[in-house]
Amino acid sequence: MTIAIGGAGAQDAGTYYGDPVNFGNYQYISLDDVINNFTAAYTGEGKILPNILAGDISFHAHRALQELNYDTLRSVKSLEIEVCPSLVVPLPHDFVNHVKLSWSDASGIEHVIYPARHTSNPFAVKQDEDECDDCGDTSDSYVIDPGEGEDGTGTLTQQEDPDCDDEVSSNTWDKYKGGSGATAGHTVETTLMGKRYGLDPQFAQVNGSYYIDYANGTIHFGGSLSGKTVIIKYISDGVDSEGTSILPKLAEEAIYKWIAYGCASARTDVPEGVIQRLKRERFAETRKAKLRLSNIKIEEITQIMRGKSKMIDH
Repeated sequence: MTIAIGGAGAQDAGTYYGDPVNFGNYQYISLDDVINNFTAAYTGEGKILPNILAGDISFHAHRALQELNYDTLRSVKSLEIEVCPSLVVPLPHDFVNHVKLSWSDASGIEHVIYPARHTSNPFAVKQDEDECDDCGDTSDSYVIDPGEGEDGTGTLTQQEDPDCDDEVSSNTWDKYKGGSGATAGHTVETTLMGKRYGLDPQFAQVNGSYYIDYANGTIHFGGSLSGKTVIIKYISDGVDSEGTSILPKLAEEAIYKWIAYGCASARTDVPEGVIQRLKRERFAETRKAKLRLSNIKIEEITQIMRGKSKMIDH
């Protein structure tokens, strides 16, 4: 039994099963093999691209792999990282966009972390040590306490002023979750019972929150996530910095059409009719690759449909 990889080489069953690194590699083809195959099939005398530089093929091959990974191949990677006390971690080196952030408890249950949409880059607020002239002017007299409690709730506190006797502190959240009543393990003020109706879900969950600072390439987490192991699922462009980029064989024909269209559309000596034909072929092969990679099985659809066909007691 012989196992070929990308059509450029072969390995026998003994080699395959003798090294765990080889497990599952038959379903992929390397980008280098794609470039070699494309050069042999599409370039040369009497072919679509009779005169094309190897650098042009390599460029469009990498661009095709990136574009396919964004929407078709969906190269989703996972990274586990422990949130340090600073609550700031760097983005993965091949990060393009995030899919989901979560953490698992002792029972293995996944808890999704939701983004803090009403915030910006958390930065240290400058402390104004100058005395305020007017006790009533509080425009520059507030500082932010990030909070060290389990829920990571910060407190907006007015700076103590030498001319003022009291320190004003925002304790709205403490009033809301505190009190004498207890329901389902949550302490709720009896006077506020039922007033959570209409609360925005992003403020009504205890899984924690995060904010991605794209400018500085970091993720800022809420205080409740300190010390937890967070799973970051993100999209990569599929281009390996070590030159070992691969893609599924089910999308092999699609990337050939992407490269052909990219090379042809960048040249002035290719007829417009040929370019439009390659564009249509690229669209068709990309659609076919999406259907192949969706991996939908009739048995799974049947199981889902049977699960929905049940009597529901009201």
